[in-house]
Amino acid sequence: VQLQASGGGLVQAGGSLRLSCTASGRTFGSYCMGWFRQAPGKEREFVARIKWSGGSINYADSVKGRFAVSRDSTESTVYLQMNSLMPEDTAVYYCASSLIVTTRPADFNSWGQGTLVTVSS
Repeated sequence: VQLQASGGGLVQAGGSLRLSCTASGRTFGSYCMGWFRQAPGKEREFVARIKWSGGSINYADSVKGRFAVSRDSTESTVYLQMNSLMPEDTAVYYCASSLIVTTRPADFNSWGQGTLVTVSS
């Protein structure tokens, strides 16, 4: 499966962005889709995940209550709605797919190219 992430940009603290991840290639009805982020000088970290069926939604503690993950099976797209953004959310955001329900980056076998989110204070 090939993944294309988009929707990043520059936003002020308190603002919102919606990231999209469109999949192409093999069908991925049973895949787990994840969002990760990597800030400069830091390791890639888990943000959110969702099964393509819509279940098994999970969030990192740092984004709970502010971010929401969803999917549109008809458009083969997964979304990450990010609200109440903070400067510490600044990072390159990646979408990825896995054959198992997991939050570990190492378990995700296909990755999008990343989209930069910058939150100014």
